[in-house]
Amino acid sequence: MTTTLLTDVTALDARGEMPGAWILLDGDSIAAVGGAGDALPGADETVGAGGAVVTPGLIDLHGHGGAGRSFDDGVDAIRAATAFHRESGTTRSVISLVANPTDALSRSLEAVAEVARADETVLGAHLEGPFLSPGNAGAHHPGFLTSPDPALVDALLGASRGVLRQVTIAPELPGALDAISRFVDAGVRVGLGHTTADVDQARAGFDRGATLLTHAFNAMPGIHHRAPGPIVAALDDERVTLELILDGVHVDPRVARLLFDAAPSRVALITDAMAAAGAADGHYRLGALDVTVDAGTALVTGTTTIAGSTLTQDAALRLALSAVGLSPREAVEALTLTPARALGLDGRLGLLEPGFAGDLVVWSAEWQPVRVWAGGVPVPSRHQVDRAG
Repeated sequence: MTTTLLTDVTALDARGEMPGAWILLDGDSIAAVGGAGDALPGADETVGAGGAVVTPGLIDLHGHGGAGRSFDDGVDAIRAATAFHRESGTTRSVISLVANPTDALSRSLEAVAEVARADETVLGAHLEGPFLSPGNAGAHHPGFLTSPDPALVDALLGASRGVLRQVTIAPELPGALDAISRFVDAGVRVGLGHTTADVDQARAGFDRGATLLTHAFNAMPGIHHRAPGPIVAALDDERVTLELILDGVHVDPRVARLLFDAAPSRVALITDAMAAAGAADGHYRLGALDVTVDAGTALVTGTTTIAGSTLTQDAALRLALSAVGLSPREAVEALTLTPARALGLDGRLGLLEPGFAGDLVVWSAEWQPVRVWAGGVPVPSRHQVDRAG
C-alpha cells in the first residue's frame, strides 16, 4: 500500500484544532497523527501543507446530482456527479432519489448498488420519495406519492440489495409509523420530511425510530407559537439530527444560527444539490418535473417552489463561517462528524484519527479546497494549488 505523509498541517476536526501537526495515510486509512514535537514517520510521498488547515473529508447526507447530471439517471450520471462533488471536498455521498414509480425507483436503487460496490465513497441510497405528503410535495411529482403500505415497503427493501441507507417519510400518512419501524428494523435510517405533521405526529415518528429531520424548515410547517410542529419536536429529541440546506436561499442564515444554538452538534449541513450544481443556469429535469435555474436558484418551472439547490459543501462551509457566524470547529463538525454520526458511521468517518478513513481536505486561507483525498486516493481539485514539499 502507498503511504502519504502530510506535514505542517493545522489539523481541525470536531474535537478542535492542532497546529503544526502531521497526518500519515496508509492505503485507504489514516495510520497515524502526530504533533509538532513528534518524530516524522517515513512515507512513500511527503506533502507539505505550509500550515494550511486540514479537515476530514466532507459528508453529504442528501444530494440529487451535479455537473449537469441527475442521480436518478443511472450509473454514469451517479459517477459523474459524485466525482464533481469530490472535487469540492465531499468525500462521501448518499445518493438521494426523488419520488418515481416503483419500477423506476427499483432501477435507480440497482444503479446505486452497482456504483457503491466499486466506489466506497458512495454510502448508499436515500429514497426521498414516494412516502411524502401531497400537502408538502415540494419538487416531487404529486402523482408518484403514496402511503407506505407494507407490500411496497418490502418491495423497495428487496430491490435495494442492501444499499438503502435512509428514507424520508411523512409520519402522518396512513401506515407511516409501522413503515418507520419496518425500515429501522432493516437497518435503514428514517427522516421525517415533506410533511404536514404537527408536533405530536412528529414525536410519534421519532419514537418509532426516525432519527433525522429532512431539510429542516423546508417542506414542513414552520415554528408557530401555538403550533410548534416537527422542527420543535426534532429540537426536543436528542436522538434526532436535523438536516439543513445552507445556501442562503432555503433558510435565512439568522434562522440557521438559531438552529445551531438550539441543537449543538445535531445539525448536519446538506446540499440537496440537483443537476445544475456546478453547471450553467438553464432548464433541467428533477425526476419527472421541469426545473428552471436562474442566478443559481432552482425552481419548478412556472412556480415559486424551490427544486433542490446548486450548492456544494465547500460553499456551505464558507457560508456557515461568514453568514451564520459559526466557529471553524462548529462548521467542520456539521459537515463531518455530525453526518457520520447520523448514519452510524462515526467510528470510521468524520475525525482525523488513526483507523479512520483516509478522507482529507487541505484548505486555502479563503476556505477553498486545495487538495482532497478520498479513501486515501488523491482527487483532482477545481482550486488545486501545488503545495508539495
